[in-house]
Amino acid sequence: MRYLLFFLVGLIGASCMKGQSVDLVIHNAKIHTMDEENSIVQAIAIRDGKVVEVGPDRQIMNKYSAEEYIDAEGKDIFPGFADAHGHMMSLARQKLSVNLVGTASMDELIVRVEKYAQRKERKVIVGGGWDQSLWNSAELPTNELLNENFPDKPVVLYRIDGHAVLANNAALKKYGITGSSHVDGGAILKNADGSLSGILLDNAISLISNKLPDFSDHELAEALLEIQQELYGYGITDVHEAGLTSHDFKLIRRLVKDNRLTIGIYGMLYPEKENADFAKKHGFLEEKNLLVRSFKVIGDGALGSRGALLKQPYSDDPHNHGLLTTSIADMKRYSSLAELTGYQLNIHAIGDSTNKLVLDLIQTYSKKNPDHRWRIEHAQVLDPMDFDLLESSGAFPSVQPTHAVSDQRWAESRLGKTRLKGAYAYNTLLLKAGMLAIGTDFPVESTNPFLTIHAAVNRKNAENDPIDGFLPGEALTEEACLRGMTIWAAFASFQESNKGSLEKGKEANLVILESPFVSKGTYSPNFSNRTFVKGKLVFSME
Repeated sequence: MRYLLFFLVGLIGASCMKGQSVDLVIHNAKIHTMDEENSIVQAIAIRDGKVVEVGPDRQIMNKYSAEEYIDAEGKDIFPGFADAHGHMMSLARQKLSVNLVGTASMDELIVRVEKYAQRKERKVIVGGGWDQSLWNSAELPTNELLNENFPDKPVVLYRIDGHAVLANNAALKKYGITGSSHVDGGAILKNADGSLSGILLDNAISLISNKLPDFSDHELAEALLEIQQELYGYGITDVHEAGLTSHDFKLIRRLVKDNRLTIGIYGMLYPEKENADFAKKHGFLEEKNLLVRSFKVIGDGALGSRGALLKQPYSDDPHNHGLLTTSIADMKRYSSLAELTGYQLNIHAIGDSTNKLVLDLIQTYSKKNPDHRWRIEHAQVLDPMDFDLLESSGAFPSVQPTHAVSDQRWAESRLGKTRLKGAYAYNTLLLKAGMLAIGTDFPVESTNPFLTIHAAVNRKNAENDPIDGFLPGEALTEEACLRGMTIWAAFASFQESNKGSLEKGKEANLVILESPFVSKGTYSPNFSNRTFVKGKLVFSME
C-alpha cells in the first residue's frame, strides 16, 4: 500500500510539472525574441494564438503539455517580419498586367507587350516595372516604338516607381491628352519638335489612371491571395499597405471578413472624400487582422524619374527641381483631418525640399500631440541641416534599404556628390529619431526581406555590388535592421503591445527560417521553413 501511495504521489507530481495545457510548443530552437534585452531562448509555448511563455527547453518542456510539439532542429526563429511599406494592391495589378520588371531594352519591352497582347484580350494594355536606367540610358524613353507596333491599341506602361507612365499615341488620344493639357504637380513631356513624348509624370498620370478600366474584384482577390502566400514564404506576417483607395479598402476588408486574407494589414487610406468620411464617422477600424487608423499623402515624385522635389536643381537636369505633388495647403488640410479623426499621417517625401516642408508641418502638429507618430515615408534625401529638425519634430522615418542599392547606379548623377551626404542616410536617421520602420516599397523592389537586411547591413545588392558598399557609413547594425522589421514596425503602427516581439501575451506570429540566419558578408538567400500567424501554420516548405 505504501508503494502504491508513493507511485500516486509521484504521478500527481509529474502531472503538476506539465500541468499547463497549451496548443503548441516549439523547442530545440534559436528564438530571437526581439524583446528589450534582445534575448535568445530555446523554446516557446503558445495557446489561443498568443505567446504563453518563452524560455529554456527544459523549463518549457517540463512546464507545459501541448497538443503539438515541433522540434525546430536548432533553426533560427524570429517574430514574423513586417514590411512597413508595401503595396499589395499595386503588386496585384502588376501581376495581372504586362510584367516589365528587369527589361534590358526598349526592344525587350515591346516583345513582352506583344506576348501579353496575344494572351489577353484587353481594351487597353496596361503594364508596369520598366526602368530606363537598366537600358544604359539616363533619359526617359519616348513612345516612338510603341506607336509603330501598336498604332491603334492604347498602351499604358508604368515605370517601376509608379511615378512615370509611358503611353502610346493611341492612349493619349483616347484619354484626350494634348500639348495644352496641364495638371498641377505633374508634367507632360514633349520631344524636341514639340510633339508629345508619351511620358507623363506624377499627377499628370491621373489624366489616364482615373479612366483606365480596372481588373475585376475576382481577379484582384486571386492575385492578393497569391501575394499573401509569397509573403508568408519569406516569413512576412504583416504589411503596412501604403495607400488604399476606397474601392481597394472595401475589397481588402471583404477578404479579411471572409477569412481569406489572414496576413496582418495596417491600412493607410488615401484621404479622398469617401475615405475621409469613413474616418470621421467610424474612427479607427480594427477587424480581425486589419487595422486602419492612418492616411497616406504623396508629397512629391521619385528620383528615378526626376520628380522628387529638390532644394536645388538636379545635377543631371539643371532646369528641373522636381515636383510637389500635394500642395502645402492640401498637406495642412490633411493634417487637420488627421488631427480631427485621431489618424496617423504618413507622407511620402523623397526630395530634400519635400522632407523640409513635411518636417516643418509635423513640428507644428507635434506640439499638440507628442505621440502622433506621424511618419515620413522614404525620407530618402535630407539636407544635413534638417536632421536636427527630424529629432525635434518627433517624425518617424519609414525607409526601404533596397532603394539605396538599386539607386546607387545613378544617384550621384541625379544629386551630385555633396547631396549624397544626406541621402539614404539610415544610420543618421536612426540616431536622430531613435527608431526606424523598415519595408521594401514592393513592387518597386522585391518582397524578399533578406535582400532588405543585406542592403541595410552591407549596403549591397543581391550581386554584392558595390564591392565596398554604397555609402557604407550609413549602414545599420543587424539588430537595428531586425528591430525595424519587427518591434519598431509594430510601434510605427500602434501595435507594439500586440505584436513585433515574442513575449508573453503577444500574438504568436513567427517564422522558422529554412537556413541559418546570416547578415554579414555576401548575400545569402533564405526562406521560411514554416510561418505561423496567431499560432496557426500558414506556410510550410514540407
